[in-house]
Amino acid sequence: MIPSFSETQVTRKTVIETEYGVVAAQHSRAARIGAEVLAAGGDAVDAAVAVSFAIGVVEPWMSGPAGGGAAMLWRADEGRAYALNYGMRAPQGLDVAHYPLSGEGKAGDLFPWEKVVDDRNVQGATAIAVPGTVDGNAKAHARFGRMPWHDLLQPAVALAQEGLHVDWYAALIIASATRALAQDRDAAALFLEDGQWPTIAGWTSLSDKRIDMSRMGATLAHLAEAGPRDFYEGDIAAAMAADVQSKGGFLSLEDLKSYHAELLDPLSFDYRAARFDVMPGLTAGPTFRDALAHLETAFTSGDQPGAEAFAAYAAALKSAYAKRLAGMGDDGEDANAPGCTTHFSVVDRHGNMVSQTQTLLSIFGSRVVSPQTGLLMNNGIMWFDPEPGKPNSLAPGKRCLMNVCPVLGEAGGKRFAFGASGGRKIVSAMTQLSSFVADFGMDAEAAFHHPRIDVSGGDMVVADDSLPADVLAALRASHPVTTTRRTVFPYAFACPAGVLRQNGRNSGCTEIMSPWGDAIPEKTETT
Repeated sequence: MIPSFSETQVTRKTVIETEYGVVAAQHSRAARIGAEVLAAGGDAVDAAVAVSFAIGVVEPWMSGPAGGGAAMLWRADEGRAYALNYGMRAPQGLDVAHYPLSGEGKAGDLFPWEKVVDDRNVQGATAIAVPGTVDGNAKAHARFGRMPWHDLLQPAVALAQEGLHVDWYAALIIASATRALAQDRDAAALFLEDGQWPTIAGWTSLSDKRIDMSRMGATLAHLAEAGPRDFYEGDIAAAMAADVQSKGGFLSLEDLKSYHAELLDPLSFDYRAARFDVMPGLTAGPTFRDALAHLETAFTSGDQPGAEAFAAYAAALKSAYAKRLAGMGDDGEDANAPGCTTHFSVVDRHGNMVSQTQTLLSIFGSRVVSPQTGLLMNNGIMWFDPEPGKPNSLAPGKRCLMNVCPVLGEAGGKRFAFGASGGRKIVSAMTQLSSFVADFGMDAEAAFHHPRIDVSGGDMVVADDSLPADVLAALRASHPVTTTRRTVFPYAFACPAGVLRQNGRNSGCTEIMSPWGDAIPEKTETT
């Protein structure tokens, strides 16, 4: 197939070094809000809390208060890392018999599980799991935050009151999910116009069309005043559970009351001369560790990763995924599935870091909006295999297996906090970006601009077509390979965001093809 994309276009992002803090996020407005929190004296955790809620407003189809995720926290004064798991779990009252297999083959969303009757595990209220994002932020804030919870939510409240600006990229995302959104009356009322996607003024003119997010704004304002546990035990919890149950879902007030995020010891390990801290348990952290273990003696470090290194990346990722699929139950994600998560990384002037990944799972989650709260709900039930007897089979109260892989690393005088969105593409990105820094001494700018491959558990290796010919030849010698262009939409590779600190100076970068993503430095009196 002859590609239609320009072969001469060059896309780059400017990377700024500063002695002050930096926030890298998939949406520039959210990153700017985090940088403003740092400038006001906030800790990296304060900035991450503000970004978490803000990005749920400006990028609501990727994450939000009714989702889940995980974060890695580096505390410079303690010289240690913490792992924060705020993943979703199945409701206690979930009836497994409500998800019979249809016998119609594989499902059509992120995971090729056997298809369930009416897609009950993918779409609609029966796909909703117990959310963890709010309590995750609350746990981090209670332990390490300096600024009041109330103040950190105000920027998100203000964004919601403005309304969601429907620029060309937002219109494209909404258009990609129009049919699914139309199936829920409240989702359709919020995001669509007469059952169609929102229109923009045109390709050659400016538009200020906005989606009314005032209901979400009111919920966030209440959460700011009442505190985070209101989401699980108070008025917000009662409204959300009632809305979900009225639409046929299993989420209950008791599920919300019993939910608590976990602050854990990280999975820590050495790799050559580097040190890594990642998420333990039902995440992609163990898979990342297994991939790097395979790389330990697989190639020689140097100035640039060449054919030997990329052949080793492909072999390591295939090996690590084979172990994951056999033992952890994440049984295969469609390589063509759209990205549906967000990631942001923060470093403050003192060297504290946060690498945080959060998600609704599918794009627009369950495509269900809670009308009383204005929140898009997750579809975390899709994370479970609907077939019984598997490591990750659906069951009441069970924790979901996540693909998230926030990473903290230290190598050659550099300390970095990287992560990405992109489902099972995440581990490939984190393995290569981490190796770029640890094995080839790259800074943030070089690492994020360097072409990559993706190996997501299948036989096929997806390679950036800008990789040198000898690299592609080495990959083809051992694997089936398809090449593709790095583009704005859809993403053939994960969408990373990260920050890096060296010699007391900080920098950051996001996926170069992301039209919204940016790394924003903290502004000071002299900048």
